[in-house]
Amino acid sequence: MSRPGPARTASTNLLPSSNSRVLDGKVGIVTGASRGIGAAIARNLASKGCNLVLNYTSESSTKKTEDLAAELKEQYGIQAVPVQASMGSDNGPKHVVEIAKSHFSHPKSGKFQLDIVINNAGVAGNKLIEDVDVEDFARQYNINVRGPLLLVQAAIPYLPTDRSGRIVNVSSVSSSLGYVSQSVYGGTKAALEAMTRTWSRELAERATVNAINPGPVATDMYTSTDDAFVKQNKPFIEATPLSAPRKEIDPEEIWAPLEKTGGRAAYSEEIGGVVGMLCTPEAGWTTGSVICANGGMKFSF
Repeated sequence: MSRPGPARTASTNLLPSSNSRVLDGKVGIVTGASRGIGAAIARNLASKGCNLVLNYTSESSTKKTEDLAAELKEQYGIQAVPVQASMGSDNGPKHVVEIAKSHFSHPKSGKFQLDIVINNAGVAGNKLIEDVDVEDFARQYNINVRGPLLLVQAAIPYLPTDRSGRIVNVSSVSSSLGYVSQSVYGGTKAALEAMTRTWSRELAERATVNAINPGPVATDMYTSTDDAFVKQNKPFIEATPLSAPRKEIDPEEIWAPLEKTGGRAAYSEEIGGVVGMLCTPEAGWTTGSVICANGGMKFSF
């Protein structure tokens, strides 16, 4: 005797069909999108159909971001708008939202909805307690903490009202591993995670709010890390379940620094993939969480 299939509920209708792009028609902002993790996140969201505002800071990143926007338009048929603005400034975050509104408002009704906000832009700095100065403290906290706060504040009037919105904050394992010389940087990421939990409650009827906590990622920021920090970090990487390289899969250049680092860093697209998952309709029951995006260097609880 066969068992009856599961009852179909209203929520079942939210599931995408197998041949659809789950974020088609949605609008998202990715800060720090010119390269590395930000660019990988943008590619992942674009592949799912999301139209994007690609934020970058410095003049030197203009062409790189414009090229990325052109790539995403051509490859995925989405709209992508580069916007230069500093997330560490008073008005930069609001400017990004205003540009998004001006480009993606409905031409007749003027209606604008901002579905996805990815707070990826960030800066780092390693200084022992006695070397910390107020200028570097302000720089890191303004970009890593105040910037995301001001961006979400500016986005609130335009977030969905049916909980379909998605906010993802890019934190770091530095928030919880207590690295020597990271009083400031680790503190900024811990603050970002605390805001994630608060926002998940305040915005519960509008959007899910989650954070991810990458460890080492094969980006410019990681490759420029000084030898002292690499040595400090090596035991953590050696204990990371997914850090062992795969000879049949990982390219040869991954193997060169292994003796020094203790294991491979993540690929940017692996981080982008975790963010992309959190932005799908199926992730609608996850909020207020810090999701592991570090190969198991820091388990999530």
